[in-house]
Amino acid sequence: MVNTEIGPGLEVIFSAFLSVFIAQFIKFIHTYIVKKKFDFKVLATTGGMPSSHTSGTVALTTSVGLISGFSSVEFAIALGFTLIVMYDAAGLRRSAGQMAALLNKMVDDYYTDKRTRHHHERLMEVLGHTPFEVLVGALFGVFIAYFVHYGVF
Repeated sequence: MVNTEIGPGLEVIFSAFLSVFIAQFIKFIHTYIVKKKFDFKVLATTGGMPSSHTSGTVALTTSVGLISGFSSVEFAIALGFTLIVMYDAAGLRRSAGQMAALLNKMVDDYYTDKRTRHHHERLMEVLGHTPFEVLVGALFGVFIAYFVHYGVF
């Protein structure tokens, strides 16, 4: 049964936001399981499992496909946007995070060798995603879009 309670535009937006929200909540739970403590910063940061950026854009794209057709211009535009986000998450942002980790280590080593006290703001290291985290985010986005479209949510 197709979801007829909300309009098509709202369905697309709802799918995307719901997917991001649930993916961020999953990150929060995953972090708790791994670290055995609640880290509320995870709810508002990038990186980690699953990719919420990917999840949201794939949910948006899947919703557009379900509503407008997978051969529509709207779907093609949404797909292009999603592929750029996925590439950025697993490529550029991941590389930037690796560079931040290296720079943090270099600064730590420099001041350790100098035996001086210096406080510096550490660069954020978890910016991007592994390809697996992006894949899981993508699968999650497809499932959320289908559940919203067919009236499960």
